[in-house]
Amino acid sequence: MTYEFITTEQRGNVLLVTMNRPEVYNAVHAPMHHEMADCWDKFAAAEDQWVAVLTGAGDKAFTAGNDLKFTAKHGPQPIPETGFAGLAMRYDLEKPVIAAVNGFAMGGGFETALSCDIILASDRAKFALPEVKVGFFAAASGVQRLSRYIGRLAAQEMMITGRTVDADEALKLGCVNEVVPHDDLMTRAMALADDICSVSPSSVKATKRVLNRMAQIEGFGESMEHSREVLKDLAQTEDFKEGVQAFAEKRKPNWVNR
Repeated sequence: MTYEFITTEQRGNVLLVTMNRPEVYNAVHAPMHHEMADCWDKFAAAEDQWVAVLTGAGDKAFTAGNDLKFTAKHGPQPIPETGFAGLAMRYDLEKPVIAAVNGFAMGGGFETALSCDIILASDRAKFALPEVKVGFFAAASGVQRLSRYIGRLAAQEMMITGRTVDADEALKLGCVNEVVPHDDLMTRAMALADDICSVSPSSVKATKRVLNRMAQIEGFGESMEHSREVLKDLAQTEDFKEGVQAFAEKRKPNWVNR
């Protein structure tokens, strides 16, 4: 597959993946989902790629998440079985992915970062699960992952209000591993990837295999399937349609609670 919406570069045993739609803050639409899924399929199979670093093009955004304008224009489109950005429902990846969050990570963008193994944030980064503001909910693993990583109470407040947190608060909450100066982000991410490459890749895969199994035992996949069913129900509501339309028209939604 030839990539139009992402770029890839191999540096030693590290794969650098860049979401490349800066004109829309790297928002993800159906074609980009499928490109990313293909990229992760190849990464999983490549014997000479041990670690991946995922970032966004430009200085403003990691990714704005779901491309709602595309959705409003073209309607809901199927995404890969491996979920949002080809990662959210990829339960068997045995290689680590580092998210280098270079700007805002909103909605599916934050969920994409949460689907990675380590999250490094620029000091300019901002995070939110604002789906409730546009008639959605955090169905691309945000409900599951954020509540596991930072605790249910803190996660519920973020998910139900849709509020934005800056990099420092994200670190305090446990949403990210480390905050670094913006200009140093990629240097730090590649250095961390090199550190991981210095240890046994077989041992790293074994560690990931056990972690993946733990998630399976805890019912992570079942919960994600339930999210899909709930999202289907939500998509039939007037509020869902109004949220998408209001976003595309840049106006305040008129909620009707049905």
